[in-house]
Amino acid sequence: MDKDPRVYFAAERTFLAWIRTGIALMGFGFVVARFGLFLRMLALSGHEPNPTSYGFSLWAGTGLVLAGVFITAASGLRHLQLVHRMNRGLSIVGKPSFVALGTALLLTLLGVAMVVFLLLVD
Repeated sequence: MDKDPRVYFAAERTFLAWIRTGIALMGFGFVVARFGLFLRMLALSGHEPNPTSYGFSLWAGTGLVLAGVFITAASGLRHLQLVHRMNRGLSIVGKPSFVALGTALLLTLLGVAMVVFLLLVD
């Protein structure tokens, strides 16, 4: 296999895209987790008569942060494996990205849970 630098640069761009995805999930998870705290503070300031518990936002947000941590770690490992395979001259094409599939599944399930929560909480 030819050691074309464009292949390495493409792998680097893909790795950095996964890092951005992990950071975005961690940041969004933090916002979601703290949304319940924001609603409680709003209720205590007198804008809402009865403070309502929104414990779901803490769990959903924590799940997103953990997903971001997992994606960041898994993408680093995958990138190292990919560069190692390229350096040995092995093929890097043809394997599905289990990190991408797992991320899609996790976000789908979390999105469905949020929709159910929004529909059930008045």
